[in-house]
Amino acid sequence: MQQITERAQVLVREEIELAKTEITEKVTSLAKGAAIGAAAGVFAIFGLSLLLQGFAWLAFWALPVSSDQIFWGFFLVAVLLFVIGGIAGFLAGRLFKRGSPPTPELAIEEAQRIRETVQGD
Repeated sequence: MQQITERAQVLVREEIELAKTEITEKVTSLAKGAAIGAAAGVFAIFGLSLLLQGFAWLAFWALPVSSDQIFWGFFLVAVLLFVIGGIAGFLAGRLFKRGSPPTPELAIEEAQRIRETVQGD
């Protein structure tokens, strides 16, 4: 009887450790997704800023005051920032989908198998 109790305690401790490990992995994935999502937001804000500044230069160029076409550089940089922001946003979305919801699925399955085994005997 004492051996059964000890083994049950070991099983419970192992299940708790497995659940902790699963939760840690999923929370880490969510944190990485949040960081990359924040980076995507920063790139999008800077891209929007450059796009708006490019439109301002375009409006200035359209006036009969000057004939310099400086705005094309602003548009190129804005497009590059939007592309980087889009890639970062895509990666953040994938990490969020992989990490949520943070439930210890393996630990739950193992606990159900143990319960079925104990009940079956």
